[in-house]
Amino acid sequence: MRRRIPSTAALLAFEAAARHLSFTKAGEELALTQSAICRQIASLEAFLGVALFRRARRGVLLTEAGERYGRQISGRLDAVERDTLELMAGRGLGGTLELGVVPSFATRWLVPRLVRFHAAHPDITVNLSVRTRPFLFEDSGLDAAITAALAPWPGTEADRLMAETSIAVASPALLGGAAPCSPAAIAALPLLQQSTRPYAWRHWFAACGVSVAGDLAGPRYELFSMLAEAAICGGGVALIPPLLIEDELTSGRLVRAAEPQLDDGRAYWLVWPEGSGEGAVMRVFRNWLAGELAPSPSTAP
Repeated sequence: MRRRIPSTAALLAFEAAARHLSFTKAGEELALTQSAICRQIASLEAFLGVALFRRARRGVLLTEAGERYGRQISGRLDAVERDTLELMAGRGLGGTLELGVVPSFATRWLVPRLVRFHAAHPDITVNLSVRTRPFLFEDSGLDAAITAALAPWPGTEADRLMAETSIAVASPALLGGAAPCSPAAIAALPLLQQSTRPYAWRHWFAACGVSVAGDLAGPRYELFSMLAEAAICGGGVALIPPLLIEDELTSGRLVRAAEPQLDDGRAYWLVWPEGSGEGAVMRVFRNWLAGELAPSPSTAP
């Protein structure tokens, strides 16, 4: 059955005109005349049976349908361009993995290790983009994601990578050489909050057997890297997984403020849409991650 798809030329003209809200600027971008853009838009509107633009005093504006269609088409054209460039770069060999990542884990743990992956698998490209919360894979253009959560979300399969255990850290200057502190002493200090873990300090104090009235108060940061920098600058005490601040702990810019640690069941997961985990590229990446996480002979019990 023949597909009901407009011409690529009409879609490109529409996407450019919708982005610029100008037929003239769209023509300049595509090396076409304004009248050629008008003809392409007219043919597209005739094909769809829907008006995409309306005339205004100073040019054109999108109709409601045009705005919606413009957002959809722009993302799909971006995907076609990305797929085309990937095929050209790889000359039809190997593959590409589009991976969503939580940024601090990616920067501190994954990216330094990807050098080894690319050396072992030069025919596979791993592209990273930031995702801090669950999402729908069908709307994302991603093949998989590494996320921190209590469990994978519905509609996905997953490999558990490692537990996310956090410790209380602060700058030595803030603690004044008093570390390790008691929970009561920690409660008297400014508490730095992580916006995707809003109850982290409440859980930490509960694990210590105490209740603190102001455990939800304090400045909030979305990324652990922001949280670490705020703690280094003396802004307060933060709960951060030690694997994300190894350099800061080694250098002494951050010190452990108290002995208790927080393990609320969260873990880092590699997640992917149901039924897509056995593709060639995914199998290679999953096996490589498993190897990176396996204990080395010197650390194995």
